[in-house]
Amino acid sequence: MNDSLRFACTGCGKCCTGHHVPLTLDEARQWAAAGGQVVVLIEGCVADGPGMPPAQREHVLRRSHPVPCGQGEIRVSVTFAAFNPGRCRNLDDNDLCRIYENRPLVCRIYPVEINPHIPLRPENKDCPPEAWEQGPELIHGAIPVDPALAALVQASRQADRDDIAAKVAVCQALGMTTSALKGDGFTAYLPDMSAFAAALAQISEGAEGGWTLHVERPELVGELRGLGLRTTAEAPVFYAFIGF
Repeated sequence: MNDSLRFACTGCGKCCTGHHVPLTLDEARQWAAAGGQVVVLIEGCVADGPGMPPAQREHVLRRSHPVPCGQGEIRVSVTFAAFNPGRCRNLDDNDLCRIYENRPLVCRIYPVEINPHIPLRPENKDCPPEAWEQGPELIHGAIPVDPALAALVQASRQADRDDIAAKVAVCQALGMTTSALKGDGFTAYLPDMSAFAAALAQISEGAEGGWTLHVERPELVGELRGLGLRTTAEAPVFYAFIGF
């Protein structure tokens, strides 16, 4: 990545098409209340074990939550995201956002990355080349130049940490308790939105249930079962396994 990147939105609408937008807990409530569909993405790891990238240990620990799995314990990270397999439901015919003043935090931050371990690379974004050839300086080194943008990035990361216990509780209430192993994939659920909204309205963080890791690679299955963890490789019925 260059030491400095410029950026100016061209209004092409590509970032609002075909992307599932991560939501904070409050944003997920608002999305559900407005009639939107949420997709739930789950990945897990063993603290200082399988799925835990050592260089990201602090980041992963802060945005994950411990849950029982077989005879052991894993830490799961849960993302509630606006389900947008096509155009975002809030994008109008002129590729303008109908809820621009109240758009989700991640939309406000785009194209900057939320994960501190992922550098911003223009080639990984949908924006046309001219978006990176105009406008004010966006990034210098790895730091957003605009203090307000930097504050939004920190707010998003903090929401990840603050919301994780409640997100796990919602998952448990709805029976969404199979996770992929971090680095191997995600499990993805499309919950009934009436049940999802009800679970959000009555979060019981004390509820516990046993979790399972969806792992298909034999070497990983053996390693995880050796740690006393419960795994499955059966074809999923109530979720999708998105492998890497």
